[in-house]
Amino acid sequence: MGTINNQTGGGWGLLKGLLLLGSLASWACGEQFHVQRAAQYQELDVRSPRIGHVLAHMDRIAYDADVTPSATAPPASTRTPLLDTFQVAEPVLEPTGQAVTVTLMEHQFANSYGTPFVGDYSPPDFDFDHVVLNFTVEVRGRQFDRWGSVYLGDVNIFATSTAEPTSYGITWTWLKDSTPYLSLWKEPQTLIFQLDNVITDVYTGLLNSTLTATFFKSPVRTGGQAPADLVLPVSANKSPVTASFWTYPEENATASVQFPRNVNRAVFSTSVKGQGNEEFWWSNVPQSAVDAFVPDVGSYPGYSPFREVQVLIDGQLAGVHWPFPDIFTGGVVPQLHRPIVGINAFDLRDHEIDITPWLPLLCDGNYHTIGIKVVGLVDDGKSSASLTNTTGSSWYLVGKVFLWLDDEGSITTGVISRKTNPEPSIAFSQTLKQNATGFNSTLDYSLSVQRDFTITSFLTTQKGNGTATWKQSLSYSNVGGLYANGYGGINTFSTIGEETSKVPGWDYKTTFSYPLYCNTTTSYLPAGNLTLWAQLDQGLKLHVQGNTVYPTGLEAFEGEGSKWVGSVIDTDRNGTANYSRYADNTVTSGAGRTHQIFHLRGLDSDGTYETPGTELYFRDVTAYNNSVIADKEVIAGKVVTGRA
Repeated sequence: MGTINNQTGGGWGLLKGLLLLGSLASWACGEQFHVQRAAQYQELDVRSPRIGHVLAHMDRIAYDADVTPSATAPPASTRTPLLDTFQVAEPVLEPTGQAVTVTLMEHQFANSYGTPFVGDYSPPDFDFDHVVLNFTVEVRGRQFDRWGSVYLGDVNIFATSTAEPTSYGITWTWLKDSTPYLSLWKEPQTLIFQLDNVITDVYTGLLNSTLTATFFKSPVRTGGQAPADLVLPVSANKSPVTASFWTYPEENATASVQFPRNVNRAVFSTSVKGQGNEEFWWSNVPQSAVDAFVPDVGSYPGYSPFREVQVLIDGQLAGVHWPFPDIFTGGVVPQLHRPIVGINAFDLRDHEIDITPWLPLLCDGNYHTIGIKVVGLVDDGKSSASLTNTTGSSWYLVGKVFLWLDDEGSITTGVISRKTNPEPSIAFSQTLKQNATGFNSTLDYSLSVQRDFTITSFLTTQKGNGTATWKQSLSYSNVGGLYANGYGGINTFSTIGEETSKVPGWDYKTTFSYPLYCNTTTSYLPAGNLTLWAQLDQGLKLHVQGNTVYPTGLEAFEGEGSKWVGSVIDTDRNGTANYSRYADNTVTSGAGRTHQIFHLRGLDSDGTYETPGTELYFRDVTAYNNSVIADKEVIAGKVVTGRA
């Protein structure tokens, strides 16, 4: 087995009334979420308008409370060790022999909105075929979670978010296999790291950041194949001034690209992030209900809790991406994310859409447009919903195309023979209930969406003749609502999908499941005392088989002697948090508890998505009030102790 390294880090309006929560029990059974809840509360008759998303306000309240000491609390020592935060994830392949490490950036992000780090990169004088990035940050002081992205020229290679600091500071390290972008690393580039931060007399946390790249040779193939010969940006082309993402729907996320004529395989990859009213898109309300609680809490973000990312080639739908509900380290309640951050928080996963069936069009030598669009739903407030052409503000969108080439002079031809793209099947229902005063008190809705998409073409390449097919089958459900006059929210969310690509000489299949359950409430007692409570349960099950663009997790274990046909990542993360504070800030109390179990398994030739086979990596870790209290880690059958 090669050397491996696990991913560990070295004004809410005043609500007067009483909220009493009853019982709650939830979690997953197989791929289905089963939720039982009882919520009882006294009707609230004091109107206190709020602007913005309840979850956004909730995490800000909790964070302000967490970093603002009570009148009786002793000051934090400047010698207090930084809190080591980490994301539970599969190991990354690292060198076993000669390697060269280059510092790409040492930078302090202060008032950095619109002012990214920009540097020049030159390839090392060293023969390499693998690249692993190391991103390390230290921050002391008060600061919110921030979003960052790294570009080589106009190609996005890494999207991340920062951990939200404690009053005494935090640190973390993330390793990322950047081998899929090998063709870019072989040439001089402009490196751009955008990490928007704000420094004021209140928000004092400077993001002291280091980015290095380690270059080495290895017989292990990332994703089970050689990296792409060429990576084309589908971006806003803002290099070298700033990062090349679009802000949608404010900007039209469409680029004009020209393919080489000798392409034998093409995979489009999207990187998307919801921001503002779209950060918690999975908890947004049906569009007909956005103003249902205006007398109490103001307007809610809408367009439903469903989002679809559409990829368009010359205006025609080429595939879709139903995004993972990323929750960043300030999300819902910050105490849910210390020191164990959320799934994907340090490394937002890109999504693959094979556009090889479009090569008969794209290899004609002309320029073509590739666009990215995010859509939600509009509804009639009762039993009907349909796709809309936009969403709230905003989404950060960027894409790229990975191309594998035949010999120079070869020309790919063919014909697109069949495209099956029926409108998605949507089932929707909604109920609003009023209290004795006539104001809306409870919103309940149920939403499910199903979509199938297939495109097939006949190709002639240097490799020969054959059929290329991209197929998607997706299913989504969300049973949710608001209670306590809009001050409490609940969502039971699930996305399940299967996607396959069959191309001459290439095969790819992925199956995935994204379950999520979230229940939150915030209340003030008549005296002004604050109470926050949240439960957040989330999972990811991801099976990848065949020729994938990105690492599967198997790379670090290829030396074990077994050859797997694919990988299965299966992780569940459960957390609860509460916080109480007297109105005069003299007494505060709170607690946060998070538990995560993570499995990486190698898929045997006779294995299945449900029973994959060999367990390669396992971790079971529990944290309480910023400290790891239990941790078991097993790597290739060997127990690793003392990890935190």
